[in-house]
Amino acid sequence: MSRKGLIDPESREPLEQLLAAMPGGFNAIPDVVARRAALKSIFEGVEAPEFPDVLVEDHMVPGPDGAAEVRVRTYRPKSSPGNAPGIYYIHGGGMCLGDIDGEDVTASTLSSALGAVVVSVDYRLAPEHPHPAPVEDCYAGLAWMAGQAGQLGIDPGRLVVYGGSAGGGLTIATALLARDRGGPPIAFMMPIYPMIDDRNETPSSHEIVDVGVWDRDGNIEAWQWYLGGSPADQYAAPARAEDLTALPPAYIDVGTVDLFRDEAVDFAQRLMAAGVPCELHVNPGAFHASEIFAPDAALSQRIRATRLAALRRALGISSS
Repeated sequence: MSRKGLIDPESREPLEQLLAAMPGGFNAIPDVVARRAALKSIFEGVEAPEFPDVLVEDHMVPGPDGAAEVRVRTYRPKSSPGNAPGIYYIHGGGMCLGDIDGEDVTASTLSSALGAVVVSVDYRLAPEHPHPAPVEDCYAGLAWMAGQAGQLGIDPGRLVVYGGSAGGGLTIATALLARDRGGPPIAFMMPIYPMIDDRNETPSSHEIVDVGVWDRDGNIEAWQWYLGGSPADQYAAPARAEDLTALPPAYIDVGTVDLFRDEAVDFAQRLMAAGVPCELHVNPGAFHASEIFAPDAALSQRIRATRLAALRRALGISSS
């Protein structure tokens, strides 16, 4: 049975416009390079706000052992006092799409609204670079950020890892690596509708087949590309992790019409059972990344506001 009728009406209108222009959604495009171009074109021409209070710079930083350098982009408030919170930002895109250019507005918004130094990582993508290349790039960028905390003006005690979809899965995987390798201490993580389970066995993974944004077939294909024929470990698919103790406090949100709904809810419950504080929000009527595709909807505005409020609480930032 189609779940389209459960989508928030105000959020559904932009989705229908997208699907009219791109029947079947961008996952219906078989070639991954063409799919990347199509996704990029969706947001080209959209008027983006300017952030004159934020300084933006690109850096090439040491990559994983034996691999090339990794590009990161920093967003720093011009008025930073030198001990700002740090947000390590991991973009989404199903492990095979997306880049840091497409995240400029969100990263700049976080920096401006929170007075935070944001570091966004341009990790390698599957299928050209399957697991563990993406997560190892993410970990290398985090290690650089922590090591450069003084130069970047970051308070090393207020380091957050943030990402949506694939970026949410990589957020958790990076936190697992940091825990297991004795790496940079992470004060808080915010995996948004995270992509964390390669098995595709949950009820919601069977329900979401025709919404047009990250449906079942596209998710199965993305996992095949990401794993490259190898079995998944906990750093590829964090839902497989058996030990969730000693992970950072977390905030997770997901929509009721999102394929990742059940794996996100289950993971949040497992975090709590492991003694990890976790705030969970399930947004009625939201489809996958609906706040991106329907940014003006009241539901989208509530989703973004709730995330910012959670970040302020976690970082000890006054809301005034």
